[in-house]
Amino acid sequence: MPQWNLDELPEPPSIRPGNVLKMIGPGLLMGAAAIGGGEWLLGPVLTAQYGGALLWVATLSILLQVAFNIEASRYALYTGEPIMTGFLRTWLGPVFWITFYMLFDAGSFFQFKVASAAAPIIALGTGEMPDPQQDAKTLQITSYFIWIILLIPLFIGGKVYRSLKILMNIKLIVVISVLGSLAVFYSSWDTWWQIFWGLFQFGNLPQGNGEVYNIVTSLSSGQSIPPLNWQAIALMTAFAAVAGWGGMSQMAVSNYTRDEGWGMGSKVGAIPSMIGGRGIKLSHVGSVFRITQKSLLHWKGWVKRVQFDQYMLYMPASILGIILPSMLSIEFLRGTSVENSDWLIAGLVADAVRDTLGGWLGIIYWYLLMICGFLILVPSTTVGVDSTIRRWVDTFWTAVPGIRKWELSEVKKLYLIILLIKALFTFAGLSFGSPVQLLLLFGTASNFALGFISFHTLYVNLTLLPKEIKPGYLQRFAVILCGLFYLFLGTLMTWIKFQG
Repeated sequence: MPQWNLDELPEPPSIRPGNVLKMIGPGLLMGAAAIGGGEWLLGPVLTAQYGGALLWVATLSILLQVAFNIEASRYALYTGEPIMTGFLRTWLGPVFWITFYMLFDAGSFFQFKVASAAAPIIALGTGEMPDPQQDAKTLQITSYFIWIILLIPLFIGGKVYRSLKILMNIKLIVVISVLGSLAVFYSSWDTWWQIFWGLFQFGNLPQGNGEVYNIVTSLSSGQSIPPLNWQAIALMTAFAAVAGWGGMSQMAVSNYTRDEGWGMGSKVGAIPSMIGGRGIKLSHVGSVFRITQKSLLHWKGWVKRVQFDQYMLYMPASILGIILPSMLSIEFLRGTSVENSDWLIAGLVADAVRDTLGGWLGIIYWYLLMICGFLILVPSTTVGVDSTIRRWVDTFWTAVPGIRKWELSEVKKLYLIILLIKALFTFAGLSFGSPVQLLLLFGTASNFALGFISFHTLYVNLTLLPKEIKPGYLQRFAVILCGLFYLFLGTLMTWIKFQG
């Protein structure tokens, strides 16, 4: 791996009300992308039967992801490199870690959101949900078509990152407007209480018939563990995997921190799009700064910027992504069986809202919710695809000696090559099964991945960063807890799979 360049750490913009736009960073993009993706699918499955009682696992997941995001961004602030490049600088070297993490990234080929978006698209054209048996071929072909369409934003807009921010802002406005109006005007106080209380009922586990068992209170009082619904637990652990971001995609926060120009990212550049990216370049190697009194003062400002971005943008947006779809499924699907509805889950809530409201208002909301389903599932996938591609673009751009000879503006060619390879493998992944089957495969791989990269990120920052800017003990504990939590969930999902 090449040595870092040496440069000056720029002064961060101040955090104040008049500086709002400059305070918006990767947290908004990631938080908007997180709204409703997996929750739009697993929300009806879990909350229709258990209400809000199992939502606590999403709360814990998002809190731990924030701890990881801050730590991954710490490396990007200091070096202008994404955290994946930092992994390659550790013991065992680039060849080993590239091979190792490529195996983890196999889960990204199972694009459950693309498969789920097929039914709403067909419904918008025909006025009714497709039949999974009779229309199986149509659903499959539609998912291929959606996969092609969602790649378009990755080709235009100057910085790819800028295009994604625009796309997420459109999604955020439409989805919050439609789902928010249903939440305000057509949801009961009991629904809101179930959701709010469920976010903090840590330790609830599903039994049969919609009952839950709280392992914390029961074991502390000496009660035995009753029979549990292991199929629901598998879905619950998958829910934890897709709440927020999760998996290898979580590392994208460091790429976006660099492309935002935060910290030393302003000295390195960004990844340009194929169309409109003229003049945008990306250095082959990161830049670091000398530790001085002035640079440490600037450093504290940048860390505060990242913390603000994560706690005030990413975390609230991700929790909102849990609340809104859950509100719909609890209010309109509670007590409804959603078994064997894999391809149709994304449209079940829309059908229930139409039938409940009735008349022209029910029809209008049905179409609006189908559009929301598309906006929730497809743009989120575009961001997820980009996070995968840029992870490997940044990796090869720095780690491969031959590619380091390329002109700085030619990084968009490498982006295109990896995008095409990713597209071909994903076509195969879309043929593998139904949305929920793909989601379970994705969730298992994602839990293991985020667990491992949490420990690796902490190791990078404790060994490669100067002692003055290393994480404190509380932050270290939070990242360790993140790693243990996700490794446990991955192990649990694997055990359930082999048992069942």
